[in-house]
Amino acid sequence: MTEFRVWAPKASTVRLRACGGDHEMEASESGWWRVDVDGAGPGTDYAYLLDDADQALPDPRSAWQPNGVHGPSRRYDHAAFEWTDAGWTGRQLPGSVLYELHVGTFTPGGTFDSAIDRLDHLVDLGVDLVELLPVNAFNGEHNWGYDGVCWYAPHEPYGGPDGLKRFVDACHTRGLGVILDAVYNHFGPSGAYTPTFGPYLGQAANPWGASINLDGPDSEEVRRYVIDSALMWLRDYHLDGLRLDAVHALVDHGAVHLLEQLAVEVESLSTHLGRPLSLIGESDLNDPKVITSREAGGYGLHAQWDDDVHHALHAALTGERQGYYADFGSLEGAAAVLENAFLHAGTWSSFRGRRHGRPVDRSRTPGHRFVAYLQNHDQIGNRAVGDRLPATLSTGLLKVGATLLLTGPFTPMLFMGEEWGATTPWQFFTSHPERELAAAVANGRRSEFAAHGWPAGEVPDPQAPETFQRSTLDWSEPDKPDHRELLELYRRLIALRKAVPDLSDPWLDRVEVATGDRYLTVRRGGCVVMANLADRRQRIAVPGRVGTVLLATEGGATVTPGAVELPAESAAVVTIR
Repeated sequence: MTEFRVWAPKASTVRLRACGGDHEMEASESGWWRVDVDGAGPGTDYAYLLDDADQALPDPRSAWQPNGVHGPSRRYDHAAFEWTDAGWTGRQLPGSVLYELHVGTFTPGGTFDSAIDRLDHLVDLGVDLVELLPVNAFNGEHNWGYDGVCWYAPHEPYGGPDGLKRFVDACHTRGLGVILDAVYNHFGPSGAYTPTFGPYLGQAANPWGASINLDGPDSEEVRRYVIDSALMWLRDYHLDGLRLDAVHALVDHGAVHLLEQLAVEVESLSTHLGRPLSLIGESDLNDPKVITSREAGGYGLHAQWDDDVHHALHAALTGERQGYYADFGSLEGAAAVLENAFLHAGTWSSFRGRRHGRPVDRSRTPGHRFVAYLQNHDQIGNRAVGDRLPATLSTGLLKVGATLLLTGPFTPMLFMGEEWGATTPWQFFTSHPERELAAAVANGRRSEFAAHGWPAGEVPDPQAPETFQRSTLDWSEPDKPDHRELLELYRRLIALRKAVPDLSDPWLDRVEVATGDRYLTVRRGGCVVMANLADRRQRIAVPGRVGTVLLATEGGATVTPGAVELPAESAAVVTIR
């Protein structure tokens, strides 16, 4: 006898279709319907019929969608998987280096199992936490993952539930933690049957569709739906944390914000499991409240993505000033961000046409609560042709950027292939089976980029198979001389960060940045990081007597009294005394 339960508070009748027949379900006052079925169990396909509808719908809490998001759900037994990570004690976010990857384009195979074959590369690189782009089920074969509609079921073409567990288990065996990107601010445009069951959608809209009902009538069960999904990934898939997509799009006017409620319940689960569980928010608010502890009146998330660091470094390195780069680009701006985490901290944002953000308390907020990056899926994929930094920068400036990122006070994150200067683009791709939806997405993408100054004809068709294929990493590149040289620098920088306490020190009030003519210096305790962005050799003053050159990105760096001479487009890390 197996129990089936589903929440459908407005339905007059609900039937379960399973084991070759339809079964009438019994309602409760809370809007939940239930029925016991003989002969059902793991592997049983099932679906629900609401009222007089003829279409059978998948379970909103389905753990397995083997035939896609439009097909029936299948019962899955989480206890049946044989884990080998019993000794895993977790990876805390402070002190870690993150590595963001997309399962479908990380390898030509595009599956969890094929990704396992490349994990030793990440171990050799020295990263600590793998951050997966969303893997919950979406319509079609390939997609970035942000169109997910089944918030409890891993995408079947990637390998389904067992495939994700094999990947996590393999990571833990190698000492790697796993963070999952989770999208709770909207449902994707195709196969989103969950809102048919109840009031899951709110009144507000965001750029991706209707918001989620987090504070309206019947919102308690909707909040429970979100939080139970988050806890399920952490508990049943042994994940080490979640990256929460666009939390500024979570509309919640309740006294206890969903993020705070989630932080409380994740802390309880972490205590029970005996290992750290991290919550990382993607926030466009520049509001430290997101990462301030609950004791101090914040939401209690452990970290947030920091786009200001990206924008400051990207604009300084590339010279780009379009769109949201308009306020960035000066070395003084980069210095402000390296010291304060945010550029916009209650200051004017020309891109937004208003003041934006709030200052960070440098003496109380550790830098590891800000995830920083030179590249990520958004900042590459939301360019017209998905071009990475190597398409714009010299190898020398790539090395300078890597040095500033990996010796900074923030939690650094790399995007797959960045470490060897991958030349494959990472473009926006979809595989919507619905012709009208596919055309609408493609046209919308072209219009969006035209508004940012890119000719519409340059934008690849998201639906074209070659757009997806172009975005897959070329694993022959790391063995080529120029790529191998950059890869070795990334390995050295990560190793140096972990070997020298001053370089992983998170306290922002201990960071001192000085700027000059196309150069800057970053004082990190007893170390100084120097970056020469100029196309000429420069003598850069050092605050103290130079001790040891710990790392130089190019040969020819020379130490003189009170200064270091750096070749063009190069960086160095030295000790001072």
